[in-house]
Amino acid sequence: QVQLVESGGGLVQAGGSLRLSCVLSGGTFTEYGVGWFRQGSGKERDFVAGIKWTGSTSYENSAEGRFTISRHNAKKTVYLQMANLKPEDTAVYVCGARYFGNGGPSVAEYSYWGQGTQVTVSS
Repeated sequence: QVQLVESGGGLVQAGGSLRLSCVLSGGTFTEYGVGWFRQGSGKERDFVAGIKWTGSTSYENSAEGRFTISRHNAKKTVYLQMANLKPEDTAVYVCGARYFGNGGPSVAEYSYWGQGTQVTVSS
């Protein structure tokens, strides 16, 4: 059974940086596409960035140029490096995974989800 565990969230001032981690267990890491999503209070889960099982990456428009998704195969971890954070980036950040997935923007693509990590950006 694939499990995902996120970490790295916290409280940061606007303009600051955070690095989120998503550790995948229970499967062959390199065979999974992973996406990072965020969900504000009372809002839908929105795509932030994704990495295909082949390693190619994609970003939501507001994340492009500020956020970087990457993976470390030996650590079975996908990272989301976030820079120049803004108050509107405040949300619970959740990673999802799919076997041979594309790391695309659709929530429906993903088979497994973590519990999320809270990111709060103060102005």
